[in-house]
Amino acid sequence: MNLKNSIIVPILGRYADRFHEYQPARTFFDNLQVAAAIPGIEGIEVVYPQDFADPEQTVKAIQAAGLPVSAVNVNVKGEAKFRAGSFTNPDPQIRSQAVQYIKTAMDLAAQLGTDMITCCPLIDGHDYNFQVDYQKQWAWFVEGIREAALYRSDIKVSLEYKPYEVRNNIILGDMGRTLHLCNQVGLPNVGVTMDVGHALGARENPAAMACMAHDAGRLFYVHFNDNDRAWDWDMLPGSVNLWDLVETIYYLDRMNWSGWLTYDVYSRHGDPAEAFAVTFRIMETAKEIVEKLGRNEIQALIEEGVPARAFDYLFKKLFK
Repeated sequence: MNLKNSIIVPILGRYADRFHEYQPARTFFDNLQVAAAIPGIEGIEVVYPQDFADPEQTVKAIQAAGLPVSAVNVNVKGEAKFRAGSFTNPDPQIRSQAVQYIKTAMDLAAQLGTDMITCCPLIDGHDYNFQVDYQKQWAWFVEGIREAALYRSDIKVSLEYKPYEVRNNIILGDMGRTLHLCNQVGLPNVGVTMDVGHALGARENPAAMACMAHDAGRLFYVHFNDNDRAWDWDMLPGSVNLWDLVETIYYLDRMNWSGWLTYDVYSRHGDPAEAFAVTFRIMETAKEIVEKLGRNEIQALIEEGVPARAFDYLFKKLFK
């Protein structure tokens, strides 16, 4: 199972909600030092433009840290100019700026030795009926992603879907719409980042969605975390939906999918670095569970299709 562990660097820093601040602010360079010391880390995901206030200094610091970059994450939601949308903003100049963010990130990705940028267009969508023109929004989105992806065919554009937040309804709300977009763009370097927590929030089965994207040749990148399917809490993998975690690992292994598993896990309690070290150990244990259960045995249970017998086997094998 050739799967590599990566973390999103800014997650090590400030974390706050409407009521409390749980983690203090740190500079990117401080976060990078903390990341490099986490046991089991194999790579990092960095965020453009937030981590690149001084691009030359950032690139040098990343190279000095000695950690491969799994992807450059493009943030097109947080700045005031994107309040009405990024790729679907009614202002064509703002849409053009969002596309340029992708292009700049692609150049940075190449400079940092990765072939992947990822982007979650959380600000694109709508909150109310009759708020936006759905046809225009979709056309603008397809046009923008196509223009960005054509800029460099050697860099993959991996689009991360999510059903809600920041918008009540995000334009890429589930796997089906994201694969439809990939088909409409029609370029081989456009694919999907499947965030397990986002799939859970969309009432999807993560393992089934991984299979669907892989079958389409579009499963580029995977984020792991967990939640209660009601909100994107970014919890430790398997802490709520253990069987979904084991099943997803089983199918990634069965499909011989090789790539980065990047962890989107926030910590209200304790040290974020420790939480990521624990996350890596959880994932190793999940892989060991698949080994213990047996790939052939799991496949035989799936083919038999009798859940009572399947879970009788699974529980006895693990807990007796």
